[in-house]
Amino acid sequence: MNDDYDTPWKEVVTRYFPEFMAFYFPDAHAAIDWSRAHDFLDQEFAALSRDAELGKRLLDKLVRVYLRDGGEHWVLVHLEVQGWRDAAFAERVFTYHYRVYDRYRRPLASMAVLADAGQRWRPASFGYRLFGCAMRLDFPVVKLQDYARNMEALLADPNSFALVTAAHLLTQQTRRHVHQRRRAKWRLAKLLYQRDWDKQRIIDLYRMIDWMMRLPASLDRRIHYAVLQLERRETMTYISSIERIGMEIGRKQGLEEGRQEGRQEGRQEGRQAGRQEGGAAVLSAMLAKRFGPLDAAVTERLVRADVGRLSAWALKVVDAGSLDEVFRD
Repeated sequence: MNDDYDTPWKEVVTRYFPEFMAFYFPDAHAAIDWSRAHDFLDQEFAALSRDAELGKRLLDKLVRVYLRDGGEHWVLVHLEVQGWRDAAFAERVFTYHYRVYDRYRRPLASMAVLADAGQRWRPASFGYRLFGCAMRLDFPVVKLQDYARNMEALLADPNSFALVTAAHLLTQQTRRHVHQRRRAKWRLAKLLYQRDWDKQRIIDLYRMIDWMMRLPASLDRRIHYAVLQLERRETMTYISSIERIGMEIGRKQGLEEGRQEGRQEGRQEGRQAGRQEGGAAVLSAMLAKRFGPLDAAVTERLVRADVGRLSAWALKVVDAGSLDEVFRD
């Protein structure tokens, strides 16, 4: 299985950055004024780092935050989540650090989460000395493998990133053991329904778990249906069959089987008008479930689209934040 760590990390860090800082860097979190909005400077950081590609990583972010003590108007947090051992990692942190400082001339903290599967690799500084001149950058690091020593405490922690960390570690531990992964994935899914979290947070974290902990299609369907049964017992409707199951099965196995597996909203339309109209009806239900009632222009666009275009839009529904993102080429 080709596991995907990058996309889940990017999504949850962006959506829940304060909790990320509270879990991994509590001292920094305590110094930041979270009553004021923080800003991700993604485009600006990309411009500064474009020609400094020194290795693969899961995530890098530059965030503008405000301090509680008011001593500085605003400061910057440079964040790296590194998923693989990289001899040039500390140098890359140093390079990004001085480029950001040169651009903004503001106080800057670089910090790193090391998400690789090893125990010993812990780069936390870069520097050199020459002719009496010394240059050195020390930066705080968190090693995810340290949390693997007490998985039960991790699963009991109420912070969302305890669950993110557990999902990452269990994905690494079960890479070649699909049935162990299925059991671990089901356990994490059940934990979501035991937390006093709002609906959107549960959906976001379920999506993260589902995306990161990949399984063969047959085992994944078992997890999805088990989640649906759990929702019915708990009278919850967080992860809908239209959003996560019906379209996935229909896309892979055809409209008929998809209807049999739970796409109730598209059943009549699919029987009457065939694959194209049925696909438009299912996608319409998915969009309405996710973003609210659709206007006439969107409905007309779905009806006129061919099967290929409907499939392309459907693949975007799970991750899109708005209707515009679904239809954007």
